[in-house]
Amino acid sequence: MKNKPNLKHARTCVYNVNYHIVWSVKYRRKVLTCEIEKYLKELFQEIAKEKGFEVMMMEVGEQDHIHVFASAHPKIAPSYIVKMLKGISGRKLFLQFPEIKQKLWKGHLWNSSFYLETVGSISEDVIKKYIEKQSKRG
Repeated sequence: MKNKPNLKHARTCVYNVNYHIVWSVKYRRKVLTCEIEKYLKELFQEIAKEKGFEVMMMEVGEQDHIHVFASAHPKIAPSYIVKMLKGISGRKLFLQFPEIKQKLWKGHLWNSSFYLETVGSISEDVIKKYIEKQSKRG
């Protein structure tokens, strides 16, 4: 156990709980520009810090979906992480970039569904490389 650098120590447990989360813009509209991606990367860090989890990395894919690599204490539900990231970022993006409302209607930025997978330490690097490649494609 001592050789694993990504272990986190809490009061009652030692853990390494990671998630690969993906969700898309409503109607797959290609509204996530480089400027918006930069804003989201900073915003996700703020949200994660405030809500008690970590966003290790985040990339926009093809301007219409988001990949997040997140880590959290076992007591934090993955659905809570998604709810916080999507809910807060949706509201703030419309305020910061009002022009994207023209491409979306009914006031929803994100599709209501999401993809989630747990990531073990062996596949962690593979997932990170995959997410990294997303930024080169979009």
